[in-house]
Amino acid sequence: MSTSRPGAQQLIASVVDADSFVSWDEPLDLGGLDETYRATMAKAAERAGTDESILTGAASIRGHEVALIVGEFRFLGGSIGRAAAGRIVSAIRRATTERLPLVAATASGGTRMQEGTPAFMTMVDISAAVVAHKAAGLPYLVYLRHPTTGGVFASWGSLGHMTIAEPGALIGFLGPVVYETVNGVPFPEGVQLAENLVDKGIVDAVVPVEGLADIAARALTLLSATTEGSTADPSDHPAWPVAPFVSRPEPSEQEIAELWSAIETTRREDRPGVRELLRHAADDVIPLNGTGFGESDKGVMLALTSFGGRPCVLVGQDRRYQVSESMGPAALREARRGMRMASELGLPLVTVIDTPGADLSPRAEEGALAGEIARCIADMTSLTVPSVSVLLGEGTGGGALALLPARRVIAAGNGWLSPLPPEGASAILFKDTVHAPLLAARQRVGARQMLEDGLVDVIVPESPAAHEDPQAFAVAIGSAITAEIEGLLL
Repeated sequence: MSTSRPGAQQLIASVVDADSFVSWDEPLDLGGLDETYRATMAKAAERAGTDESILTGAASIRGHEVALIVGEFRFLGGSIGRAAAGRIVSAIRRATTERLPLVAATASGGTRMQEGTPAFMTMVDISAAVVAHKAAGLPYLVYLRHPTTGGVFASWGSLGHMTIAEPGALIGFLGPVVYETVNGVPFPEGVQLAENLVDKGIVDAVVPVEGLADIAARALTLLSATTEGSTADPSDHPAWPVAPFVSRPEPSEQEIAELWSAIETTRREDRPGVRELLRHAADDVIPLNGTGFGESDKGVMLALTSFGGRPCVLVGQDRRYQVSESMGPAALREARRGMRMASELGLPLVTVIDTPGADLSPRAEEGALAGEIARCIADMTSLTVPSVSVLLGEGTGGGALALLPARRVIAAGNGWLSPLPPEGASAILFKDTVHAPLLAARQRVGARQMLEDGLVDVIVPESPAAHEDPQAFAVAIGSAITAEIEGLLL
């Protein structure tokens, strides 16, 4: 990060009215952290001058009362762990209660790799809070600072009513260092640049920090009719409960080997996918095609179907077509068509997650991949019909998270969810890919670990593995889907 770019405290001081900022942040409880992570946090705090990667509070901008969420990149790359996520959700909910416009100034590399899947899932909580804030008729303004990448850009960083960016800011779905480590070639220059995203219609404008107060005040003046701040007592807003970081023993060699075996099993070419699920477990299937707006992507299957006599809309990631071509923005727009259809028809929605990851290409970045992931998450969290998601196999990154936040989550025994491919996470923390098995275990990406952490509701055992008896596997998954839909309809 360039030294000329202001940190969180400097940005607040330069944008808000003098002496108007009031912090909403409570001291952090680091008691559950292991010694190594606690030392890492302490060193980050010393470098950044903040106790976390997020600062929140209330202030005024040219006389307009607002709530603020500001990222600090110097604190572990602005990464979002559970404590930071808790601050964000608490601030959004408080802003909603007090009917304050919300201004978020991001600066982040995404999910905190030290906390893995549990931290990754908090992007759903943050997005749901933003959806509720916007549904209350309250403005949400986003300022994307250098850099903003990963899960932050693919969730609450892409949900603003107005989105502006810092000049020259790196803004993208996947950080270029990880891309180069995993793929062996650099990401093309200029694609993930703020000015290019304005040109492609993804960001509204580029505004320097010194112009932020002016543009925010102008927007808030136009939107002021929608807001009436309250005088609510701050004690009425307890911190959003986030599961504390639990220090767990280092995974054993057996645990590492078993989890890596599961990951490799889901990557097999003969692993049954959504098509086998429909063939062996559905009563009837009517495939649908495309977004309805001139786009289609075979990486996602959209269908009207039924399980156990219960009609539903199914959106499933089709692993057959993701080997040669990754799932792109059109696939997610097609998925959102399915979500709308389920809502309009009052039918349950079933989503099937099975992806090595969304398309990581210049074309996808310029096609608003991150924004489509964010909008999928927002649509999923605001559904009023019963929803069931199935973690059928691979669950890599934002492409997987986009279809996961259903009311009930089923996982196949070998299923897994990770913020990045384990090799990519290893590249960030170890500068290589050989530590991927160890890191996958530490990040608690496996189905059994996710069940223990309360991130999935049901595990469908694989014994034998799915590829050894595809029909039995599909029938078992189908029975679990039927049971969960029936339970939600009671």
